[in-house]
Order: sequence, then structure tokens, then C-alpha cells
Amino acid sequence: MQVKITYQGKTKSFLVGMTFYDVAKDFQVTDAIAVQMGNVVASLDMKIKKDTEIEFLNGTTLSGYKMYQAGLKFLFLVAVKEEFQGSEVTFLHSVPKGILCEIAKKEDLTKEDVSKIKNAMAKMVEEKLPITKYHLDVKEAINYLLEKGYQEKAMNIQSLSNEVVTMYRLKNELNYFYNLMPYDTSVLSQFELIFLGKNRVVLVCPNVVSGTHIPEYVHYENIVQNFMATKSWLKKMGVSYLAQMNELVSHLGTKDFILSNEMAFDEDLREACDKITSLPEIKIVLIAGPSSSGKTTTMKRLSAILRSRGADPVMLSTDDFFVDRENTPKNELGEYDYECLEAIDLPLFHETLQNLLKKEEVTLPEYDFVSGKKRISKRKVKLKENSILMIEGLHSLNDDLIPYIDQKNKFKIYLSPFIPLNIDRHNYISTLDLRLLRRIVRDNRTRGKTVSDTIGEWQMVRSGEEKYIFPYVYQADMIINTALAYEVGVLKVYVLPLLHSVGIDSIYYHEARRLILSLQVFFDIPSEYVPNNSILREFIGEER
Repeated sequence: MQVKITYQGKTKSFLVGMTFYDVAKDFQVTDAIAVQMGNVVASLDMKIKKDTEIEFLNGTTLSGYKMYQAGLKFLFLVAVKEEFQGSEVTFLHSVPKGILCEIAKKEDLTKEDVSKIKNAMAKMVEEKLPITKYHLDVKEAINYLLEKGYQEKAMNIQSLSNEVVTMYRLKNELNYFYNLMPYDTSVLSQFELIFLGKNRVVLVCPNVVSGTHIPEYVHYENIVQNFMATKSWLKKMGVSYLAQMNELVSHLGTKDFILSNEMAFDEDLREACDKITSLPEIKIVLIAGPSSSGKTTTMKRLSAILRSRGADPVMLSTDDFFVDRENTPKNELGEYDYECLEAIDLPLFHETLQNLLKKEEVTLPEYDFVSGKKRISKRKVKLKENSILMIEGLHSLNDDLIPYIDQKNKFKIYLSPFIPLNIDRHNYISTLDLRLLRRIVRDNRTRGKTVSDTIGEWQMVRSGEEKYIFPYVYQADMIINTALAYEVGVLKVYVLPLLHSVGIDSIYYHEARRLILSLQVFFDIPSEYVPNNSILREFIGEER
């Protein structure tokens, strides 16, 4: 029996039972990672059943990128294990443009070792090795993982309600991931390895923003050091992996753990204040970070600590200086570009700032995100001799925001939530996913947006961050990690109902399902123990 498959306006007939991998070859598509039918995304090993119109996804699409990244991690893991018997790989976290990896082996890793790994990966790509999917009984999967020494993976699977677990094999390595995998290794040709020393490597691959090109890796040692310090703290707490976090939840140890996380974050804020107050010439503190990094709460808490030390912090948010929505510049697609510097009413911002610096009283504007209008607030401020101006916003690291202020009078802080809690040694919650979860909850609560609205804007937000934040991170005087190790369990309670509201008719259905699946292994954590001044409250709202 034959069915008709339509791709890019061309229709061909295929036998029922053939795979979409066969269809891709017939249509001469060489870079396909997955197939999309309507709003459903599937692996290329899926068999044809009926007439349908399809799209093939590559690594430059949102869903394809996640699969490309997962496949590349698997490729790297197998290459390391084959080149260095007895070694172990941990994928620590995402960093700008890549994945931070750590290799444990008998001798220290060298540049020559990294070259061997890269060559082994390239060879497997050339050989077009299959990445085979297996459906295992839960007990069988758990026993296998325990035998391999992957205790934390086994514990995660044990917490699932699934009766069957999907695992993947590449050569001799059978492993468990949280994403669909490419059909074979041939599509994973674009990657780079950056050796950092200390047995660490950054795995770089194309992404949605960079397109088919490997993005240029820029190393931010301050970001890596900050993440590793937080990771070290978490290890001392005995919670390196999610399974240990879940065990705390099940044994009613959440309250103390939450308070410990909050106190550790408070120490980071106090360190920042120490640096600011030790330099009398500092008159302006600039706080920048990508969307949903917690800029507003961080500024408020820093201000409270500075106030306790005798300073008079005056807070400004560049978001309140947005031009009215209809006056917002548009990008090349004709969409409003809220991320560009010109989305801010710069003449009003500069006039306000210069009047403040003259010690004049000013009335601050306030932006209504629902109506898209700027209005005059009742808040009037005036700088005193002991005042420190606190400015938070997307562009705060960019000197073009306030070019007339001398560098010695500014202190720049970069925020980002690098969550140090690994799901297991090969899987983690990325900074992007954590920020997206935060944003979905906050946008729905404060701006009346649906999940589809938020996900639909996400790529434009990401593009703006690539243009307007990341190029300036190196200028930051301090990095603050705004992630809380426990927060995904709290966010899950709020975000799951929202994600489940995305119907199959939505173009964002697959992305919503991916996020739902990624949250499966996290135990729910009630918000009752989260302090009202926690950075997490910026997203979930205060306890009433």
C-alpha cells in the first residue's frame, strides 16, 4: 500500500512502513534532524502511515537545535570513552555559544587529547553511524544504569510514572537522555571543541541564532568561575544531582535547603555591596542581564543592603522608559523590536538622568506592559550627597546608554541564572530553559500573555540578547548567579498547567511538550517556604 508525502510543494508516493529517513533521502534532504507534521515533531525513524504534508527540520530550528545538541553530546561522550578507557564525561552546563564539559581520566587532559576526541567525532560523522532507539522496561533500564554506575540516572527513572523508557545506542554506548535524537551521526558535522585546561572543554555547535555556521566562541572566564563556585557550594550541601534534591523533598528537608540557597544568594549580594562601598567614586551601579535573570529583585535587594550601610540608593529601570508600543522600532521581519536600544525613549531617559545628576527633583515615568503605554508615576526622586544611582535594564553594560559618565564612576554587574543542579551527569537544565520557564510564569501573571505568546517572542528576545548583552559581558565588574538550586521544583507547580494549555493546533505545541517532559523528573516543591524577598517571587508572585 502506498501513501502520498508532500514536501515543499512536491508530492511523492511511498510504501507504508518506510521511515521518514527514507523520505528525506528521496527528497535529497541531507541535513534533516527531525520531521514535522502539522505541529507534531518526530524522529526520522518514524514510519509512514498516511498521506501527509511535512517539513524537515535541521539544527537551525528551535526543535532541531535541541536534537542536534543532544546528538552532539552523545557523539562527544562516545568519542571520549573510546579514546580514553575508564574516563567519565560530565556535561556541566550551558555557557554562551556552547556546553561546558568536564572529563575525568587518569592523566590531565591535554590539547593533543582534545584533538584526538575531535578526530574521533569527525570519523563517526563520516561513517554515518546509526543512533538507534530502544524501548526498555523501567526495571530493565534501572538495572542497566545501576550496572553502568549511573546511579543518579537510575534514581531519576525510578521517580517516573512511565512503564517504558526510551534509550539510545551509539556504537557500544547505550544511554538515557531527555531529548529526541538524530537518526544517525552524518548530520552532526558542524561542531568545535575549545580546550579550557583543568580537564574542561567547551562543545560548540550551531544554534538558532547563528544558523548553519558554528558561532565564534568567546570565553568568559568570570562566568565559568562563578558557575563552578556555585557548583562547589552545592556539592558541599550534598546535592550535586536532582535525585538528591528529590530525596530532600520526599524527606521534608525542603525548608532548610531553600533558606540555605537564599542565604548563599544574599552573601553574593553583600559581596557586591562591599565592592561598591569600598570605592567612594562609584556614583552609578548598572545592572544588566538577559530576560528573566531577576534584574528587578536583585536591584531592590542590593539597594536594601546599601541603605543599611548608610548609602541612599535611587532605583531606575530602563523598561519604564520604553517608547509607546506603536512607536517601537521594527526589525527586518516587520515585528516590534523591544530589545534594541532605540526601543527606549533615550531623550527622556537622558533628560531625567542629567536632571538627577544636577540634584534636581524628577518625576519618573512608569511603563504599562499590558497597554503598551508610558505614563507619569507618582514617584518623585532627588539625589543626595550619599546617593548611589541604581540602573537596571537590558542595555546597562553598553556604554552607549550613558556615554557621558566616566568609567571610574560606574560599577557594572552582570546577572544570569546558571543553575548548578545537574539532572544527571549528562543532562542539565539549561540557562535558556530556566529563563523561559520563569518568563512564561511571569508573563502570564503580570502581562496577561499565553504560553504561545511568550514562546513566540522568545527567539526575538534571544536575538536581542546576542546583539545587545553578550558582547558587553566582559566589561562587567562582577557576575552574580541568580539561579536557585531548588527553583525548578517550585516553578513546575505554576508552569505545568500553562504548558498543558498549549493545544496540538499550536505551532508551539512541540516546544511546550518538550518542556513538560523535561520537568517530569522534578518533584513538586510548594512555594510556602520561599521568602517574599526571594528572586523567585519576581516570577511566581508574593505569598498572600
